[in-house]
Amino acid sequence: MKVTEKENYIIVEDDKNDVLGFSNYLENHAYDEIKAKNVVVDILKYGELSLEELLSFLQLSNQHRANNHSFVIVNDTINIDQVPEELMVVPTLLEAGDVIQMDEIQRELGGLDEF
Repeated sequence: MKVTEKENYIIVEDDKNDVLGFSNYLENHAYDEIKAKNVVVDILKYGELSLEELLSFLQLSNQHRANNHSFVIVNDTINIDQVPEELMVVPTLLEAGDVIQMDEIQRELGGLDEF
């Protein structure tokens, strides 16, 4: 796993080539490392993903957001109409940073208690 530190979040990328393995690794092995931070999951390199592959991040996303941290997935080939409301998916890393900044502002104002 490759981790890139930003001002108020981290970007995590798979250093292998298995999206399901990556979601499993994040959830079961790397969570202690990322749990206290806002997280951007960069899966741009995978291109088109199936809904099953995308949903492999759902439990982790829900857990992370329940702990009052942002969890944003970056992929530019996913049909946004198929994405459940519980998952935040954006097409670029820039948009992911913007979403986290907006989430931080809402948390500071006390308005991001429930998604």
